[in-house]
Amino acid sequence: MSNSDILINIVRFVLLVFLQVLLLNNVNLAGYINPHIYILFIVLYPLDGNKGLLIFLSFLLGLSIDIFEDSGGVHAAACAFIAYIRPVVLKYSFGVSYEYNSIKIKKADPMERLTYIASLVFIHHLIMFSLEIFSFKHILLLLKSTLFSGLFTIIVIVCTMIIFNKKTS
Repeated sequence: MSNSDILINIVRFVLLVFLQVLLLNNVNLAGYINPHIYILFIVLYPLDGNKGLLIFLSFLLGLSIDIFEDSGGVHAAACAFIAYIRPVVLKYSFGVSYEYNSIKIKKADPMERLTYIASLVFIHHLIMFSLEIFSFKHILLLLKSTLFSGLFTIIVIVCTMIIFNKKTS
């Protein structure tokens, strides 16, 4: 990773935490739909970056959100887990292109990119809401929260990527 990549990731980390904490945590549609855009840091982390560092930074990212939300570590656990399984998700989303390090997430095929984003978001949300609710009695609420918050998060992440990718055109 070059120095510019490090600077971009630091700025992205800080901006996503502040955007989530100051703005998006106040969005609560229908009582259980809340976008979690901070996952974008894990999605856009460079493929050639240190995987151990990604897991550590993802844990810090989730912990930062947990501190502001007073949520007891559910975000940290979910972020660390999706950072850990990210190579597996990349491999089944992008196939051979990932094995040869020839993909750029922002320039990948839209369906492959959507598969990658949706997989990480739904896994993150399932883990996060499972730890938050922690009861089989409320399995319907768990699935409903995962589905609708996940869909809303995917829409926000894809729109954000489209908006910020236009500057390269």
